[in-house]
Amino acid sequence: MKPLVVGIVNTTPDSFFDGGRDADHAIAHAQRLVSEGADWLDIGGESTRPGALAIDADQEWKRVRPVIEAMAGVVPLSIDTTKPSVARRAAAAGATILNDVQGLENPEMICISELFENTIVMHGRGNPRTMLSMTQYEDLVLNVRDHLLARAALARSPSVWIDPGIGFAKTAEQSLSLLKHLHVFTETNIPVLIGASRKSFIGKTLDLPHPERRLWGSMAAAAASVQGGAAALRVHDVEPTRHVVDLLWAINNAS
Repeated sequence: MKPLVVGIVNTTPDSFFDGGRDADHAIAHAQRLVSEGADWLDIGGESTRPGALAIDADQEWKRVRPVIEAMAGVVPLSIDTTKPSVARRAAAAGATILNDVQGLENPEMICISELFENTIVMHGRGNPRTMLSMTQYEDLVLNVRDHLLARAALARSPSVWIDPGIGFAKTAEQSLSLLKHLHVFTETNIPVLIGASRKSFIGKTLDLPHPERRLWGSMAAAAASVQGGAAALRVHDVEPTRHVVDLLWAINNAS
């Protein structure tokens, strides 16, 4: 199956790239991503960038609700949240995919996953304030894979995907290693989602401190993910990623 392109819709004013200013801006952005070829939209109301501060569930829901209500039925929607109450309300409003960056570590989220058609289980450690101090692994690739398999087995939705969590409790070198060894995850026969778009590992590798300059590095990461067997790419830049995915698919399926 051709890899899916997942458009990121941040409704947060403090995200590291393309934060949402208000509901109208976020809805317009979501509509533009669909017009550029997004297969589904991932909607988040709380920044998970390193150092980000937590917000309460009501504030998070207030941010994401207008976008979910506006886009439900247009394309599939995932809710990017760690809060059970936000996930529950998102499911009722039309989101069909749960994207939990804490990998169902909250037992309540395991129960709530049954409300969704699909659950994405991501690997991470700690929280945005602590995760950069938690990058020690005995065997990075195998530790991440085994953790994801254990957490994925707990999901109660009909379908489950795994995400190795590029940049979450990972150094730049570790993020590169996960992309290099992506086959270890795809060999599990569980669909793999990769979120590498404009992240700091690209900036550190290419000496580009500003996310605005990381488009071409993001396209290289997208190409590597497709060649490694990723089933979906979570990205800020839908149109160029769509071109990368479609052309690589055409090349790989040429006679």
